[in-house]
Amino acid sequence: MKKNRKKRNEILTAYAFLLPDFLGLTIFVVCPIIYAFYISLHDWNALSPKVFIGFDNYIEMVSDERWWASLSRTFRFTLIYVPALYCLSLFFAVGLNSLKRKYQSIARTMFLLPFAITSVISAVVWMFLYDPRKGVINQTLSFLGFDKLDFLGSTDQALVSVVVVVLWINLGYNMMIFMSSIKEIPLEYYEAAKIDGATGWKSFRYITFPLLKGTSLFILVTTMITSFTVFDQIMVMTKGGPASSSEVSVLYIYKQGFEFLNMGYASALAVVLFFILFVLSFSLFKLSNKKE
Repeated sequence: MKKNRKKRNEILTAYAFLLPDFLGLTIFVVCPIIYAFYISLHDWNALSPKVFIGFDNYIEMVSDERWWASLSRTFRFTLIYVPALYCLSLFFAVGLNSLKRKYQSIARTMFLLPFAITSVISAVVWMFLYDPRKGVINQTLSFLGFDKLDFLGSTDQALVSVVVVVLWINLGYNMMIFMSSIKEIPLEYYEAAKIDGATGWKSFRYITFPLLKGTSLFILVTTMITSFTVFDQIMVMTKGGPASSSEVSVLYIYKQGFEFLNMGYASALAVVLFFILFVLSFSLFKLSNKKE
């Protein structure tokens, strides 16, 4: 009886600790998703009463070329951002992990500073750096004899310029996650590999990289979600311009909802974007399990 009572108390305690997170997830994530789907079935401008129209908003989305163009830019942003952030954060994590402890602390602080700054402030700082006339980057290029670049004013460079900013912000955070996982790998594995004559590259390839599989999956999923939901930096730096060259999906949804007051249509687009993210995340997990 005592064992059963103790076990029941442990279970109740565990659920009590989980309850606040469960409530927060339900109130601030699950309920808004359900309500967004409900709104997507209506014609609503946030002022007048809702008019039920069924799946007309989803049908309208099929022929909305601007939506598909924004979705294409989102995928392009993701294809640049996710591999770049993954490779850079892993590279610096492995490199810094080989330094002495006191140097690691300094390096970690330097890499984490951008993450501590709000996204809006970071965007404003980089706008000054990207300034075509007096920006530090163009001044440096001019000093070295190169032509100045119109980073945020060019249809070819605007999206990539924003990618650089988002990379700069999140690099330190992801690097810290990799470093924490690397430190969890037993040193005996590396010592055994060294005895067998394995070089630094082989130790990384056959020990470090395979044992970071769970961390890699977490970072790939979270960075993919970040890339699909990027908004602050683009809103501040380009507002989707020039000529809509940096107008990604979330920004287009925002414009439909809060500029054009098409709340029903904006909700339909948000539901579709959520479904795309869900399918991509689920596919990554399934692919990871299959390889394992």
